[in-house]
Amino acid sequence: MPEPALRALAVPDGQRVLDLLPLVDEAVCGTGAEAWLPVPESDQRQAAALCASLGEGEPVEAGAAFVLATSGSTSEPKGALLSAAALAASAAATHARLGGQGSWLLALPAWHIAGLMVLVRSVLGGGEPTVLDVSNGFDPAQLPDAVAAMGRAPGAGKRYTSLVPNQLVKALAAPSAREALAELDAVLVGGGRLAPEARAEAEAAGIRVIATYGMSETCGGCVYDRRPLDGVRVETDAEQRVSLAGPMLASGYRGMPEHPAFARRGWFATSDAGRFENGELSVLGRLDGGISTGGLTIAPEVVVDALLQHPRVLDCAVVGAPDRALGEQVAAVVVANGEPPTLAELRDHVTRLVDAHAAPRALRIVAELPRSGIGKVDRRALLRLFQ
Repeated sequence: MPEPALRALAVPDGQRVLDLLPLVDEAVCGTGAEAWLPVPESDQRQAAALCASLGEGEPVEAGAAFVLATSGSTSEPKGALLSAAALAASAAATHARLGGQGSWLLALPAWHIAGLMVLVRSVLGGGEPTVLDVSNGFDPAQLPDAVAAMGRAPGAGKRYTSLVPNQLVKALAAPSAREALAELDAVLVGGGRLAPEARAEAEAAGIRVIATYGMSETCGGCVYDRRPLDGVRVETDAEQRVSLAGPMLASGYRGMPEHPAFARRGWFATSDAGRFENGELSVLGRLDGGISTGGLTIAPEVVVDALLQHPRVLDCAVVGAPDRALGEQVAAVVVANGEPPTLAELRDHVTRLVDAHAAPRALRIVAELPRSGIGKVDRRALLRLFQ
């Protein structure tokens, strides 16, 4: 019998995503014959890059149901190996924390882990999600009809959705969308830092917001409102690095059996710093300087390399500045070579070379970059420029 291979799964936008439910059902029940690599049907360039990087068509590690690309927007992607058991454990732990199974509203691309988990929770709950089409971006005006389509017959189950912070912020600005979210039993918000003022505004509107923390390597969120889900263990070391363990953990990275993040058996060492006290996890930021923006992780070094190719950029640095909608925004500090470039010029430049998600959203022009006594760029001083 031939070895299972990794197969690309072109994930469509809109209602056609429901056509994938039988395949997702087979995968999470462990009856599928292949492992699947979800890629965006609407972005052929990105899909091809992911397939090439992660070895689509080649034999796949035993036990993998899905391989989820992680941190691939501006750096070489890694493929998190997710088993059927891990996916099922994640779905069960989520429903246990929320108070039971329910119907889900899919408002995120299903080739990312948060969107895929909405499909997984739906099929394991015996139903199908209501789909909000985000192919042209998230439109909060669609939320009232989408929530109404979920139904609420007497005795019916609970209703949930999963959003990223900027979607919640957009919804809060539209009264009808805000009211629609308040009808749901829970709104999971992950993929980046949720600004305290946005959460307070949501709760004042009657929305039950649950801030989640997790990643592709943990089948999405595994810590809800700072408290680990059932079965999840959290530790921090002397450097404050957060490590996670539990039944929803990936078995490693594709083609990287010795990767240090999984060196400790049964644990995943994240790139985040945090404090774990009295059963609660406070995430303090990224140890590797990665910028978590709108649910994606941007490598600052790659953005710097792109900016330095602009003829009017002499020197530069990139940091993640706090942003109410995105959690963090890509912010550039530039020493100009002659006439300073505009933010619009730099955004166009980075978009052509790297990716639109990596394009800076804020810009400061300085005579020289602030540096510490040993010559390293002073990141705290950079961040103060955007306060």
